[in-house]
Amino acid sequence: MSKSFCLKFINPQYIKDELNNIGFDKSYIETISDKFRYINVKIFDLTLPQANILKQTALSVGADCAVNKGVLTSEVEITDCILGGSISQIKKIIDKLQNQQFSMKILSENLADFITEKKIRMPKIVGILNLTTNSFSDGGLYYNFEDAVEHLHKLIDQGADIIDIGAESTKPYSKPVSSELQIEKIKPILEYILKNNINVPISIDTRSALVAKCAIDMGATYINDVSGFDYDADMLKTVANNNVKVIIQHSKGCPETMQNNPIYNNLIDDIYLSLREKINKAKEFGLKKENIIVDVGIGFGKTQSHCFDLIKRIDEFKSLGCETMLGISRKSFLGIPELPNDEKDIYTLAINSLVIEKQVNYLRVHNVKLHRKLIDIMKNFYKEN
Repeated sequence: MSKSFCLKFINPQYIKDELNNIGFDKSYIETISDKFRYINVKIFDLTLPQANILKQTALSVGADCAVNKGVLTSEVEITDCILGGSISQIKKIIDKLQNQQFSMKILSENLADFITEKKIRMPKIVGILNLTTNSFSDGGLYYNFEDAVEHLHKLIDQGADIIDIGAESTKPYSKPVSSELQIEKIKPILEYILKNNINVPISIDTRSALVAKCAIDMGATYINDVSGFDYDADMLKTVANNNVKVIIQHSKGCPETMQNNPIYNNLIDDIYLSLREKINKAKEFGLKKENIIVDVGIGFGKTQSHCFDLIKRIDEFKSLGCETMLGISRKSFLGIPELPNDEKDIYTLAINSLVIEKQVNYLRVHNVKLHRKLIDIMKNFYKEN
C-alpha cells in the first residue's frame, strides 16, 4: 500500500518565507512571490468596450474577468466586472492597458495603486467619553464635569491614542440635542484639556457644524460625524476650511428611524459606493484623502446580520483609499443586552481581535485597558515597520 503525500495550505502572506524554507533561489523570491499571491477586484460601471478590452486582456495573460451575461449579446450598456488573477498576472494586465483606448490607461493606474502592498499595522485606540444622559451603555455616568474629567484621565492612563468626546447620543430612537446644549457640555472639558496641557488628540462626536467649529477653535483635531455630512449642510465646509481629520460614517436614515426595517439592494456595495461618493465630495471641498477616515456605521441602520457581514468584509473598504474606523463596543447587535458592561467588553474584545488582521486603523471602544493589552499581545503576530 503506497504512502499518501503530505500537503499543507500556505497563507499567501507568508509565501516569501515558505519559498526561502524550501531553498528557492533568494535572488528571485521577490519576483516569483507575485505568482503565488492572488487577488479578486470588483470594478464598477464599465462600458461594453471597456469590459471587453479588460476581459480579453485578462484572458491573454491567463487571468479571468467575469462580466454581466448580457455583455456578449449587448443586452446591457454598463456592467460591473470581477477581475481575478495572481499579482504577477494583474501587473501584466496593468502594462497592457497602458496603451488601450476608452480610458483604460486610467484603469491601469487605478489597478497599480490598488495592488500596492500595505503593511499590517496595529490600530489606534479611540477612547469614548460620553457627556450624555442617555447613551446606550454609559448614559449619565460622566454627565457631571468632575466625573467626565476623572474618566478622561482614566482613558489616557490606560493608553487611548485619541479621545472621542460627544454630548449627543445617536443610539437608535434617540432625539437630537441642540448645538447650544452640546457646546455647553463639551466646552468645559476642552477648556480643562487646554489649561492642563493634555496633548492626547481630541475627536468630537457631533453632527453639528457649530459644535465642530467651536471644538476645532479649542484644539480638537478630529470631527466624528455619524451622519456622514447628511445632517448639517455646513459640516463639510467647516471641516475642510479648518484642516482637521474627519470621520465619515455611513448611516441609513436618522437615529429616530434608522432601525425601522433597514433594507439594502446590496449591503456591501451600497455602503461602499455611498462612502465613495462622500469621499469624492469631501475632496472637492479641498479635504485630502489622508485626512479622511471612513466608518461603515455598525448599528446605524443595520440589522444584526448586516453588522456581522460588514465586520467580516471590513477589509474591502480599505479599497476606498482612506483609513478605516470600526465602532462595535457594547452595541446591541452583539445580542447580549442583559450582560453588564464588563462582560460586554469581553465580547467586544473578541470580535476586535479578529478585525486587526483586516487592517482597521482605528478601534472606537469604551474599555481602553483591555484593548491596549490586546494590541500589545497582537504585535507578536505581525512585524510592524
